[in-house]
Formats: sequence, structure tokens, C-alpha cells
Amino acid sequence: MKIHQFIQKFSIIGILMSLGMGCLPWDTWDKTFPRSEKVEHKKVQFMNRYGIKLKGDLYLPKDLGSETLAALAISGPFGAVKEQSSGLYAQTMAEKGFITLAFDPSYTGESGGEPRNTASPDINTEDFSAAVDYLGLLSNVDRNRIGIIGICGFGGMGLNAAAVDKRIKAVVTTSMYDMSRVMAKGLNDSLTYDQRSALLESLSEKRNVDAKNGKPAPGPRILPETLEGNTSPIAEEFFQYYRTERGFHKNSPNSNGAWTATTPFSFMNLPLLTYVKEISPRPVLLIAGDSAHSRYFSEDVFKEAHEPKELIIVPNANHVDLYDRKDKIPFDTIESFFKEHLKVSLK
Repeated sequence: MKIHQFIQKFSIIGILMSLGMGCLPWDTWDKTFPRSEKVEHKKVQFMNRYGIKLKGDLYLPKDLGSETLAALAISGPFGAVKEQSSGLYAQTMAEKGFITLAFDPSYTGESGGEPRNTASPDINTEDFSAAVDYLGLLSNVDRNRIGIIGICGFGGMGLNAAAVDKRIKAVVTTSMYDMSRVMAKGLNDSLTYDQRSALLESLSEKRNVDAKNGKPAPGPRILPETLEGNTSPIAEEFFQYYRTERGFHKNSPNSNGAWTATTPFSFMNLPLLTYVKEISPRPVLLIAGDSAHSRYFSEDVFKEAHEPKELIIVPNANHVDLYDRKDKIPFDTIESFFKEHLKVSLK
């Protein structure tokens, strides 16, 4: 694979500050999925440890009253926004009795941070901990019963967050991607030493150009306007979600834009999952489609992680099916997992 093709293909690939935290007054429905009448929805904002203001959607079971519940912080996929897959997960889990927060990572969607449409293995891991900060201050949340769900590339970020943040009591990932591994080694670890070296040369030179221009240049458009001439089934899979009515959202880099060209830079030698063993004894549930091109990421983490751990392979499901196909996403299993491990009373 040529270096420019690699870059284009895989580009799709705390103390809470009191100021800036709270609920925002507007509540228009701007999601890619239907609104549920079983939950209440609020737009919220909070700060991460780096002073970046994050925006989220908080979902609450209706008629909550003064009851204290377990909570879930949810983000992903990589290049998506909270109005897409993570919001669907959050709304669905709120229907099942959890307080849930779907949030835009730093530099993306409605969240702050400059330059726009960039990513960082460190800062995006911190974003999960900042979401835990926020949830832990809510009067209806038991801060000792907080879990996270990471989808696609934010599955890897979520596992990394759980390894360092002991407040995260249970982790679920779906269609998990280890973004540091895929950027450093290519899909299925196919990148040769020479290709990696050439890629680093290219990224380093792009930094010279950015320094001269005073701002980072965007990389290639993540997904094309049409599938004309496309020969990649993976690209088609992503296109059918991000570029069609099914999942398109104007704020999503994958739907409507490009990452900065140097986004892979910090991922290349900062492996996210070095300490995945240290999540134990807190439980991990990994979910992947049987035909997902990303399946091996979940299988490898399952081998590496210590107990308690569980791996579910969903029949007749590809990578993107687990973004929004409610007939394929095992929500009942996810509910049971969190109710068991966050010690939520069954009703």
C-alpha cells in the first residue's frame, strides 16, 4: 500500500473546573435517531483537565425523582459526534434505567479545542475521565457506580481511561479499534518498517509546512462525495453510515470533513493499550461483529486482559452494524453486564 493511500484510508480511522459546567438551555432534537418518549434529554457542558470545554447530551430516565442511579459515559466512533452512534447508545441505556452521557471528544463536534478535527491519544483518553468527573457531581448519580461505553476508536480510548482511572467500575466496547496500533502498524499490522518510516517522514515534513503557514493543514477528505470508482468494501461500509441519511450529521468529521493531516503524529509511538491488564479486577465486555474487519482488535484485547472479561461475537454483523443496528447491538446483554457489575438492583 502506498503511503498516501495509507494516510487516507486510516484517517477515518482530574479536577473538574466549576466554571463552564452545567446544563444548556436549548433542547432541539438534532440526532440521527428517533427521540424516545421514555427519557429526558438535556444538553450539557463540562471541562476536561486541559481546560477544553466539552459538550454532551445527558439522558435521564423519566420520573427519576430523587432516586440515585448508576451512570454511563459514552463516546465514539472515531470521527463521529454525540448526535450519532453514542447518542443512540446513551438514549437506549437511559431507557433501561441508567443516567447516561454521550459527549463530543475534544476538537470535534460542539466541543472546544483548536485546531478543529484533530485527535490525541492522551487528551481523548482524558475526555472520558472528564465525563466521569461531570457525572460524579450529579445529585442523582452514585459516583461509585459509573461505567463507560466506547465505540470504535473510542473503545480503545475507553480501555486506556479505565486502566488509569479507578473510578470507572466497568467497561463495554463495541467494534473496538486501537487507533494507535492501526496508525502505527496499519490494518492487520500490515505496515512494513519502510512504509512506517516513509509515513513518519511525510508527517514530519507536513509539520514544516504547518509551521510556515501558522496552522495545521487538513488531510484528505475522510469519505468521498460518492462511491463512484470505489473498490474498498470497508470504505463502502463507512460510507453507508456516515454519508447517507442513515447516519449523516453535519458536525461529524467522518460525514462532512477531514482530520488535520498530522493527526496520526502522536498516535504513532504512544500505544493506548499497554496497561489493559490493570483494568482488572474491574470487568471488561468486548463486543464485535463476526464479519467486522476490526474484530481482531477485540480478540487481541480479550487475550491480553485479565479476568473478569467477556468477548461476544455478534453473528451476521460487520463493524458498522454495531453503530446503530438495534436488532444487532446486544443491548440486553450490555444492560445485564452493567446491572451486575455496577450493582444496580434489578426491577
